[in-house]
Amino acid sequence: MNPSVKIFSGTGSQALAEKIAHRFGAPLGKINVQKFSDGEIQPVFLESIRGDYIFLIQSTFAPTDNLMELLLMIDAAKRASAGRVVAVIPYYGFARQDRKDRPRVAIGAKLVATLLEAAGADRVITMDLHAAQIQGFFDIPVDHLDSSAIFIPYIEQLKLKNLTFAALTWVVPTGSEKWPTISTQKW
Repeated sequence: MNPSVKIFSGTGSQALAEKIAHRFGAPLGKINVQKFSDGEIQPVFLESIRGDYIFLIQSTFAPTDNLMELLLMIDAAKRASAGRVVAVIPYYGFARQDRKDRPRVAIGAKLVATLLEAAGADRVITMDLHAAQIQGFFDIPVDHLDSSAIFIPYIEQLKLKNLTFAALTWVVPTGSEKWPTISTQKW
């Protein structure tokens, strides 16, 4: 029996997962995420995934329920004998916590990587990480996609005149103060 590719969505990325499944040419897999009165969540796959390549699409933005839901989905897929489990994480939460920049702080990005691996993910696909070094926190393959490969050609084909990008950044001159600045780039 040849393995199938199946795409499932967490509750935090349903619209995106539907578009990905449509583009892939397959229906979105059937999964139910039960919510108990005490706030616990329990994902249940409603179809066989034995031996299949499973893509679980879920961003891990706040609240942290989204991360926990993804971890439970990965665990459920492994326990249902999925052949390979790929976590597709459009937004990798806790990515700003990528280093120990002062005493007594957690490195949240590393902790999330450890949790994803412990849950049973075989591969991670994510995009626009806060720092590319986060890929090194994993002992499994990570595909770090860069959205500029799509957005820059799209913006260029619009042929807009006097296009300017602006972004608010923080300057830390002494290590304790933060001053807001605006960075602009003419196109």
